[in-house]
Amino acid sequence: MTKKLKVGVIGAGGIFQWAHSEPLKNHPELEIVAICDIDLEKAKAAAEQHGIPQAFSDYRDVIALADVDIIDICTPNLFHSEIAVAALEAGKHVFCEKPDAVSVEEALRMKDAMEKSGKKLMVMRNNRFRPASQYVKRWIDQGNLGEAYAGRCGWTRRRGIPGKGGWFTTKELSGGGPLIDLGVHFIDLAMWFMGNPKPVSVTGATYTKFADAEDIAGSEHSKFGSKSEGEGTFDVEDLAIGFIRFDNGASLQIEFSWASNIEEEENFVELRGTKAGIKFSNGKLGIFGEDQGIVTDTFPHTGQDSGGHGEHLAHFVDVVQGRANPINTIDQGVDMIKILSAIYESARTGSEVKL
Repeated sequence: MTKKLKVGVIGAGGIFQWAHSEPLKNHPELEIVAICDIDLEKAKAAAEQHGIPQAFSDYRDVIALADVDIIDICTPNLFHSEIAVAALEAGKHVFCEKPDAVSVEEALRMKDAMEKSGKKLMVMRNNRFRPASQYVKRWIDQGNLGEAYAGRCGWTRRRGIPGKGGWFTTKELSGGGPLIDLGVHFIDLAMWFMGNPKPVSVTGATYTKFADAEDIAGSEHSKFGSKSEGEGTFDVEDLAIGFIRFDNGASLQIEFSWASNIEEEENFVELRGTKAGIKFSNGKLGIFGEDQGIVTDTFPHTGQDSGGHGEHLAHFVDVVQGRANPINTIDQGVDMIKILSAIYESARTGSEVKL
């Protein structure tokens, strides 16, 4: 009989409420037995809302529970590695929201703790589980793209600064702006499609042009995070651009913004292959190639887009239960943090950074 796994959640904010709570509650092999938030009243409210029997304000109290099998981390970025390492050292499996960590050193600490513990550690890569993404990966693995030698990816918002003045816009807590918030999603997706090549160098630039704006129209993503009651802090970028080179000669252009004067918001991955190309934009997939001497455009119908969060959490359960191999690894996570950190370093110095 399959063991029912008991989950302790750390962080009762927005990402738990809209992306983790229902998949955790609805999975037949999971039971949430505790939730923690630095704001105890928020933890208690979430516990009451979701039928969770215990609420705490200190994550160590959740990790110390003998019956907890999995720690699910839904906190601001700064605390991901600290909590993950503590949980792994206590013999718990860990699922963590992206990004893996705010520095390469912290990502490596997580890897070391995982390897020493023998437990499973996985960081959210929900976009790999979207129906179009799954279709593209199967299609590429069948050889239809040919050599993926160049690409572009990004997530550019016209207006969408999350929690202005709160932890999202405070570098100490978040590690950066849209590059670390949004970049993880689509850099990862592009690299996964490309076969996870190793990054060897990056060049980047960052800009902060909306921090001092008193009122930003149409900031539809401001519901994420918590705004400051006063002016708060805004010491991260609102736009990042860059260029990544890989060990196989391939390259990837990137652009991520919370606010830009553009026509409309877009999240996308484009790849140039020797047999065909793809564009995955705002959930719509296009394949562009050639057949019998004419160019062809194909737009597969891949089904309703779920966002992938629940599917990734379910995959993690399969991994813990021994039914599946992990779709994403901690080494891929370390490479991601190396890329993001190097782009920030390149933006600061104005020079290419070797990895």
